[in-house]
Order: sequence, then structure tokens, then C-alpha cells
Amino acid sequence: MSYTNFTLDMDADGIALVTWDMPGRSMNVFTEEAMRELNAIVDRVAGDAAIKGAVITSGKDSFSGGADITMLQKMLATFAVEKEKDLEKATKALFDNAGYMTGLFRKIETCGKPWVSAINGTCMGGAFEMSLACRVAADSDKVKMALPEVKIGIFPGAGGTQRVPRLTDQQQALQMLTSGQNLTPQKAKSMGLIHEIAEPKKLVETAKAMIKNGLKPVAPWDEKGFKLPGGPIYSAAGANLWPPAIAILRRETFGNYPAAAAILKCVYEGLLVPFDTGLRIEQRYFTEIMQTKEAAAMIRSLFVSLQELNKGARRPTGVPDSKFKKIGILGAGFMGAGIAYVTARAGIPVVLLDRDMESAEKGKAHSDSLISDQVKKSRAKPEEKDRLLSLITPTADYADLAGCDLVVEAVFEDSGVKKLATEKAEAALKSSAIFASNTSTIPITSLAKNSARPKNFIGIHFFSPVDKMMLVEIILGKKTGDKALAVAIDFVRAIKKTPIVVNDTRGFYVNRCVLRYMSEAYKMLIEGVPAAMIENAAKAAGMPVGPLALTDETAIDLAQKIMKQTIKDLGEKAVDPKQMALINTMVDTHGRFGRKNGKGFYDYPAKPAKKKLWPGLKDLYPQLKPEKVDYEELKERLLVTIALEAVRVMEEGIVTDPREADVGSILAFGFAPFTGGALSYIDGIGAKRFVKIAKGLQKKYGAEFKTPKLLLDMAEKGETFYQRFDPYQKGEVKKAA
Repeated sequence: MSYTNFTLDMDADGIALVTWDMPGRSMNVFTEEAMRELNAIVDRVAGDAAIKGAVITSGKDSFSGGADITMLQKMLATFAVEKEKDLEKATKALFDNAGYMTGLFRKIETCGKPWVSAINGTCMGGAFEMSLACRVAADSDKVKMALPEVKIGIFPGAGGTQRVPRLTDQQQALQMLTSGQNLTPQKAKSMGLIHEIAEPKKLVETAKAMIKNGLKPVAPWDEKGFKLPGGPIYSAAGANLWPPAIAILRRETFGNYPAAAAILKCVYEGLLVPFDTGLRIEQRYFTEIMQTKEAAAMIRSLFVSLQELNKGARRPTGVPDSKFKKIGILGAGFMGAGIAYVTARAGIPVVLLDRDMESAEKGKAHSDSLISDQVKKSRAKPEEKDRLLSLITPTADYADLAGCDLVVEAVFEDSGVKKLATEKAEAALKSSAIFASNTSTIPITSLAKNSARPKNFIGIHFFSPVDKMMLVEIILGKKTGDKALAVAIDFVRAIKKTPIVVNDTRGFYVNRCVLRYMSEAYKMLIEGVPAAMIENAAKAAGMPVGPLALTDETAIDLAQKIMKQTIKDLGEKAVDPKQMALINTMVDTHGRFGRKNGKGFYDYPAKPAKKKLWPGLKDLYPQLKPEKVDYEELKERLLVTIALEAVRVMEEGIVTDPREADVGSILAFGFAPFTGGALSYIDGIGAKRFVKIAKGLQKKYGAEFKTPKLLLDMAEKGETFYQRFDPYQKGEVKKAA
């Protein structure tokens, strides 16, 4: 019998080698077809007396990415239609579909023949759950294993919550399952999750030897007298683990992530019963979680949309792929040096230019510091450091930019300085080269006036610190051509960042939303809301960092400069005078600039002491008593003000694809990931109900909560953003008029 996704070869010892190699895919994933084929292979192995056991491995560089998430989306789409006809029947169908993979892996485990999973490269999600149903061998070079489902709103629902805590102690199991952390083979072996670590060339040989040496065809939990590695739930160890585990989960998630809570329930309840009953419990919780709006939103934004954008969903068609031979970076300050680092890390030669060699060398030293830290933490090898640094050429001579395919300007945020840098660079560049500005405040269309070839001029806005922030805004000027956009997207993808395409406006997309978040916090302070309540409300709402802490990170004096520039450009009414007075008091009266000078809304004592809110904040305005503050309303205000700004950006045509608005809001400033992003937050609530909430807030707190006409129209028509701005119905990149 032949298979599409697998091959099966027998050796002289009666061991079957099952090689997983899906045609037309860069990585193996579990599709319905792949699971049916594997099911047939298990039957063949079990039914052939000549076969002593089986080794499953991959024919690709990586083992598998796990389940095809679009398969889950189809299941949810079917459920959404069928539940309107018969909820009970639809739920039963979802339950049965969710359990197919569980049954397949249990079949492998109980087929009467030993199976070994020989893992080469990445092994994620369902693929690792399958491996846990086998015995496991892995090579040590590039393997990383994980059950990362919680990161997209679901959890390991094919036996992961039952096998992991039966192979390792419950504390390590909970940490792995609720964080989705990557494991090295060494870490996985120390936890008892894998059994052998082999040299890459001897991986299959090692796996076969495990079978030849008498590997039992019975899982540990199916043997009589099996005991949990960490002891039973009802034990001294269990009593010390579970109460704090529940409290820690609450502290870390604020109850916003149903899947994380379901993991604890699956493990706790599953370890009290026989293994097959535990699998049934897991299947019930998985069916429940699959029906949550958090799962639907997170799967869409943090998996499907993210993958689509990373693959260049917004890239113009018909433009050849870019092959970067040389990239120029103008400005070796913190941002420019960071861009140089990620470019060299991607294996692309970089010319790092500044006003003098000393400054340029200092910029290269930043890369030395970053990669040295990676080597120290064993995340990079010494030879990788040498190679990276060899790719960065510091210079003060614009002539060295000759031959660059792309130049990224990251000089001081001053139009005059940028004009000079643009003219000098273009004089040295070939006519086909693309010029990009990393500006965060100056419109790209105005900067493009300094260029002799505005079609080749584009914005590429990085976020700080460049090496850690995964989002990049690509900004189109009015004359930016398709080639410039394609090259910019290709560059962002080459350095393994996520690109979103934004039309030109003050603050672009991300900064407009972030400034609303900060502004609302300033208003709260002025109202007398205790600072601790503001920060805690933000975290409880799902934000990773409170708005006051975020202001400190970006610098309060920068906020002051932005406000003053806004007043200069747009007039006095463009900035709330009370907020301007607050920021002036912080900067001019108290000299509090933020983290950079060790004092802002927070005080920053020497390590290891932690930062704490500045006690002087309570003296700036009369304080409301905490019991007089509506805490839930604080949470609502902070999310709604951001979401409304995202709507305005869509209404103005600055962002035209809801995927970019959602993914951008999460990756750039951590907008409550459980919502799926700023627009999915509104879709999850429903436009009609959201408008009612916004109108109530506008009545109490002012014009920033005024509902845009776009959203009023959507509420009237009962539309969602993914219906109104269907990203799959347009093939071209739209620019604002």
C-alpha cells in the first residue's frame, strides 16, 4: 500500500521505518489525510507478525509543527453553523472530532508493538503529543520540543495534559503546559519526556536499537503498580503544589485565559483517575475551550493571521523576490545599531554609517554586547559571534554605501538631519536601491520630498529594543512604488520580524494607539485615581505593562516633546492642558524623565531592589478613596480608548487590513492578547454593544470615547471588522486617498 504523506520501509530485523514527508509543504503537520494514513500504518504494523516495532521520523529538516490549525478553524466554522440547528448534536460532533487525534495516539500506544519517535528538528504541539505516546529519541543539534497551544488560546488536547504529568513531576508539568516553553533534548530527558539523545547521523539507528534491545510495547501508566513520578495529588507534595499553583495562575492571567485554567483542571482531575478516563476528561475540557471566543480570536490572530503576514500576505504580486547582498544603516545610535544587529544575525552584510568612525565603532560594539550575551547564555555559539561581527562594517564614508540594495536611515529625529543623510546616501546608491526611513514621528511623504526618487522611498518603523520587538511598521508615502514595498517586506521577513503595512499619518498606527493608552492614564491620575489602581487595572485588563510604567520606558520627557510638537503643529486644542501640566510638572518641576534617569512615575532603585511607584504621585492631585473607584470601569476605559483609535485608523484608511490592526496591536504593545487584538476585541463584544459602552464612557469622560461613524454604521448593519474589511477579498495594497 502506498501513502501520500508517509513511506514505510522494513529492515532485516523486522523494524518498520515510517518516514513523514508531506509533499508541497516546508513542514509536516497533522491534516485529516495525514491522520488517516497514520491510522492505517498503525493497523499494518499491529497486524503484521513479521514487524517487531516501528520508528517514526521526518524526511524534512524539522519533525513537525503539530496539528494544522486551519483544520481546527474549519471544525469551529462547522460548529458555528450547526449549533444554530441543534446545539447538542453540534457539540457532540465537535467532541468526537476533537478526540480523533487522542484516539489515534492511544492506538499507537496500545497496539502491542513498540513505537519510537525519532525527532529531528522542531517538534511542536500534536507531534510532541504523539511522541509522548511512543518512546522518544532526539538528536541534539537543532531539536526544540514544546506544547505551545496555550499561546493561541487552546491547550494540548491529544493526551498532553495526561502524559506529561505521568512522565515528570507535577510542578514541571504545569510549568511546561501553562507556559508553552521550548525544551532542549537535555531538558526534556532530565524531565523524563524523552529516553535517548543521539548524534544526528545515528538518530534512526539509535531508535531502532531501542526496539532491538527489547523495548516494552506498554506505556508506564498501563503497567500494574504504576506510580506518579511526583507522588499523588493527595499527598504532602500535592498539598504544597496545588494551592500556590492556582494562586500563581490567577496572578499571571487574571482569569483572562480559559485554556490555562483548563490545563490545571485536566491535570488535577486526570491524575485522580485511570489514564483513559483522564483522556476523556481532557477531551471534554478541550471541546469546551474550543467554543470560547478567546480561542477563536487567538487562533485567528496569533496563528493564522500572524503566519499569513510573516509569509508576506501584503506583498505586491509580480515583483521578484529580493536577494540582499548588502544593507546600509545610517546612524549607529541605539536604533541603528539594533537594526544592524538583527540584519547581521540574518546573515546579511551591513554597512553601519555614522558621522565619525568612533560613533560607528560604538554602534558595532552594541552588536558585540548582544551576541556575547547570547553566547554566555548558550543561545549562540562562539563561531556565530565571529561570523555576525564580520558582517558589520562600521564607516563614516557615504561612498561605502555603494552596492547596497537597501538603506535604512535611523539618524536623529530632525527633518534637516534626515534631509542631508538622504541626499548624501542617494548620491552613492545605484538608482534601483530602496531608501527607508525609521522615523517614528515625521510623515514619510514629507521626508520623501528630500529624495530624487520618491517611488523608491518608504518608511520602515522599528520598535525598541529592535532585537526583542517582533513588529515592524512599513509606511507608504503617497508616491511609494510597489517595488519599494516588496523590498521592505522582504527585508522585514529576512530578519524574522512581522511586517504590517500602514499608510502615512502622524504617529502611523501603533503610536497613535499607545498615546491614547498613556493619555487615559494621565486623565485618571488627574481625576485622583490612585496610581496603583491604574497600573493594576491595566494588567487585569490583559496589558503586559501598565500605562505609567510604559511612559517611563519610553521616557516622560519624550512624551513632553511629542505634546509640545503636537501643539505647535495642530494648535493648543490638540492637547489636554491638564495633561500637559501633569507632564510639565513631572519633567520640569521634579526632574522625573522615566527609567533613563532612574525616576519617573516609578522610582528605580539599584538592583536587586524592584521599581516601585513614586510616593509623590499621591500629592499631585486630591486622591479618591479606592472604594469610590469603579475598578471594572478603569479596565474598560484603558482597552476601549485603544480600540476606538484602531477604528479611527481603519476609518481613515491608514490601516486597511484587520489582520494587521490586530496582530500589530498585540506584537507592538501587548494589547490584551486573549482578545485577539484591538479590532477582534470589538468583534468579540459585538459592535452594537461596544457602541453602547463607548457612548456611556463618552458621557462620563469626554470626546476621546466618541464613536467613529464607521463603527456606528457597522453596529447598525450587525457587521464585524472581518466582514467589513475581509482581508481575503482584496489582492492589492490600498493607499489612503
